[in-house]
Amino acid sequence: MEDHTNDPVWKQAIAGSQMLLVAFGALVLMPLITGLDPNVALFTAGLGTLIFHIVTGGQIPIFLASSFAFIAPVIASKGKFGLEETLGGLMAAGILYILLSGAIRLRGTGFVTRLLPPVVIGPVIMVIGLGLAPVAVHMASGRTGDGGTQLIPQDTALWIAMISLTVTIVASVWSKGIFRLIPIMFGVIVGYILSAFAGIVDITPIQQAPWLAVPNFVAPQFSWGAILFMIPVAIAPAIEHIGDVLAIGNVTRKNYLEKPGLHRTLLGDGLATSAAALLGGPPNTTYSEVTGAVMLTRNFNPKVMWWAACTAIVLAFVGKFGAVLQTIPVPVMGGILCLLFGSIAVVGMSTLIRHQVDLSQSRNLVIVGVTLVFGIGGMVLGHLEGIALCAVAAIILNLILPGSREAWGKAIYEHKED
Repeated sequence: MEDHTNDPVWKQAIAGSQMLLVAFGALVLMPLITGLDPNVALFTAGLGTLIFHIVTGGQIPIFLASSFAFIAPVIASKGKFGLEETLGGLMAAGILYILLSGAIRLRGTGFVTRLLPPVVIGPVIMVIGLGLAPVAVHMASGRTGDGGTQLIPQDTALWIAMISLTVTIVASVWSKGIFRLIPIMFGVIVGYILSAFAGIVDITPIQQAPWLAVPNFVAPQFSWGAILFMIPVAIAPAIEHIGDVLAIGNVTRKNYLEKPGLHRTLLGDGLATSAAALLGGPPNTTYSEVTGAVMLTRNFNPKVMWWAACTAIVLAFVGKFGAVLQTIPVPVMGGILCLLFGSIAVVGMSTLIRHQVDLSQSRNLVIVGVTLVFGIGGMVLGHLEGIALCAVAAIILNLILPGSREAWGKAIYEHKED
């Protein structure tokens, strides 16, 4: 294993900006879909990464940025409560991580695994992806995410969306080396060029934007409705966090759940998410794309992520940069989202498959079936709806239905019997 800890500063800085490039496509895509400011997202991703590294003692080569799990809830919550109250709900979701990290410190990880076995996690993550499918299709067809307004003629939009999607697929499957980790960038660039030829790119915002500008920070407001709506949603990204920390541990051959400890990594993620919401940015999560880049470059030096974070913060103050991002036409995003949202659903499916969860067991069938229909169908019960409702329903069903052993699937108890 190469040791990069003593690399000269310029090498670390270049490696850091490369890590940011890998995270960049997904980092700015989330705020662009949800209508948040991409410059604020860049700033809060950088700030969140620095907070995470301070809390965890700078031991883990990990980068935090916009979480896709919150796209559907943020869009729904903005329509219902407005941006400021949505940010208040996201801040509360960050506080839930902080409380969870305190509970793990006091009680260990046992209660988390009891509450959230694969039969609960799998369908909830599937709902996050599949619940967003209509947004991707509307955008690919040239409409706004809710399908309310036709922005671009459908035929033109579909051509651009399908070519953007094809380029992204080709880049992710056939590219080599570091290029394999930035398929979204390829898709966006090709789609943008095509859109320019089709005459659907409006460059007025770029001309009007200043070179240097303070990001458009927004302060949160608090209401119980938005908080109760958002808190259950945080369960899925908390699970994703544990998976990402395990994944980076597999790459670097270290057990980060023990040192610095899951309670510290969750605390770092929670503080980063709350800090982002405090400034008007999207909630943060650990980025698996960056874990892939770490694996590929074999550069396990956590200082590289400090450089990536600082580069993101500096870019946040370049006004024209954010303006360019906001001129990306809807179908370009829509085409790429067809793949991205689908892959979120596949992560949920693979959770069930990897743990060999037996869906012929009636308790497991009930949990997965009800969770999927509640989530994708948009069921509303009181203040709870969508992902939040299906997460709560899955947890309650798992706790009250007999046969908790079956919730983990064959893989886990075959392993225990060895």
